[in-house]
Amino acid sequence: MPQTLPVSAAVELAVVERSGFIESRHAGAAVVLGPDGALLRTLGDVDAPILPRSTLKPLQALASLTAGAVLEGESLGLATASHSGTDRHVAVVRDILNSVELGEDDLGCPPAWPGDTATRDELVRELGSPTRIRMNCSGKHAAMLAACVASGWDTATYLSPDHPLQVHTRDVIERLTGAKAAAMAIDGCGAPVYAMSLVALGRAIQRIGTASERSPFALHRMAGALVRAVRENPWTIDGPGRPDTVAIERLGVFTKTGAEGVMVMVAPDGTTAALKVLDGNGRAASAIALTLLVRAGALEAAQVAPVIAKLPLTVFGGGQDVGIIRPTV
Repeated sequence: MPQTLPVSAAVELAVVERSGFIESRHAGAAVVLGPDGALLRTLGDVDAPILPRSTLKPLQALASLTAGAVLEGESLGLATASHSGTDRHVAVVRDILNSVELGEDDLGCPPAWPGDTATRDELVRELGSPTRIRMNCSGKHAAMLAACVASGWDTATYLSPDHPLQVHTRDVIERLTGAKAAAMAIDGCGAPVYAMSLVALGRAIQRIGTASERSPFALHRMAGALVRAVRENPWTIDGPGRPDTVAIERLGVFTKTGAEGVMVMVAPDGTTAALKVLDGNGRAASAIALTLLVRAGALEAAQVAPVIAKLPLTVFGGGQDVGIIRPTV
């Protein structure tokens, strides 16, 4: 049975420190690539397959674009997002669906509560319930539906691995990674997700993060537009005060969190980090990626420190600050 990197191939990436005592350790693997795609640093087994989860969304969004979805600005940012389900996010997803004369019931992602606490609390007070459009992947699904309408493909079965959209998506993913998928699984939102090495994932994200809108190649022009859309609308990809949005706003990086401890991040100069925390806990992932980019000289430590300080890394005891979750890379 296919599986992710073994414990023996992992290295320590971060620790949890409580009152000066190392309470827990997060092990995993990571890779850093230069602006030209060259390997700068590897930690652990970066060739073992992992499921990229939502770090695959930039690639899936590009597949939807190349299949005919017409998206730009906020809509393009939402197509790449694991959004927090605020009313602002939902309004953009509805706009995407309305543009192709579809509605919320056409979304194939499962119903969910919004990740944004204030929005969820308001819905609870209004006796609301989980909905598909509040699910964090609804923007990706709306983009996929828009691509199906543009290409004349069936919208009811768009999540099937053998649907023309998913066959096209796999092809785009393999073109960007430069490798065949090691395995296929079903993601939490119901869409196919493809196993790949951290090197392959890092190379794909580095290619997207350094793409030019003036490229002679359509895929690269679209990738450049996607990165610009996220950097100009950082609230779309995550949510106010949330890790990806904060890092983009403060540092100009292109970053995407994935479930089960996966993270990708591209510095403004194109240096790229990709990592997988083996135990699946992503609480340290943003800080690890930022630290890797500082170590590579792509980000200034003085600029990164206040961003890391905004991340939820404090360890509490009795309501007091007694420690921290910190990278050890």
